[in-house]
Amino acid sequence: MPGTTLRAALGLIPRHRPGTLPDLELADRGVTVDRDRLAAYDRVCGFRLSDRLPATYPHVLAFPLSMRLLTDPAFPFPAIGLVHIANTITLRRPIDAGERLDLAVRPAHLRPHDRGRQFDIVASARAGDETVWESVSTYLSRSGNSGTKGTGKEWEPPASTATWRVPARVGVDYAAVSGDRNPIHTSRLGARLFGFPRTIAHGMWSKARCLAALENRLPAAYTVDVRFKQPILLPATVHFAYDGDRFDLFGNRPHLAGHVTPA
Repeated sequence: MPGTTLRAALGLIPRHRPGTLPDLELADRGVTVDRDRLAAYDRVCGFRLSDRLPATYPHVLAFPLSMRLLTDPAFPFPAIGLVHIANTITLRRPIDAGERLDLAVRPAHLRPHDRGRQFDIVASARAGDETVWESVSTYLSRSGNSGTKGTGKEWEPPASTATWRVPARVGVDYAAVSGDRNPIHTSRLGARLFGFPRTIAHGMWSKARCLAALENRLPAAYTVDVRFKQPILLPATVHFAYDGDRFDLFGNRPHLAGHVTPA
């Protein structure tokens, strides 16, 4: 996606931007899965090698469309600098790697946030006339003069059920299999330019890694909702906790909180 990456960088140039989300939907029909790339994704995220797509994989397939949308001249925010704060995925049924998918993305629900403004990117995948997968990714555009409202509650970590060592190169590895080459994940210099002392893990890698740990417990159709908390600075040691339909990923501070419900 060199062209999209260039448009994202050019989006940092100050210019007048509209104050509303564009009435725009982008689609890509007949998308097929590269099985070698799927296998590489499974390895990076910890999934078993399978002919079925992890629930997070259609997000990777739809990512080029999402980037085209976020870098469209009619979009009200620069793509670089957006913070991915939440993601909800609904898998309607298992998706075979051999199925052709029709993908679509659109923006929705621009609204205030304590630290700026937030909006959703709504994505879907259809196989024939059947919607098999849906996703809502929520992004935050921070305002320079916005404050952060604290909850007044001290965070208490849950009981850990597993401990994972996250290597420094996971940002580069996930970028290679997902196409998300944001420099905060792949370059120490890029991370420092955005205020991070080291590279950080992709939020969607964190979500995928948690789902990989739950593979044997997930129903055939489900909704998995996560809220991304503090970034994982690489390399890192993180703890995973699972209790019923809820799961958490944390270190000295929370990184991700999620829950799974049958769809």
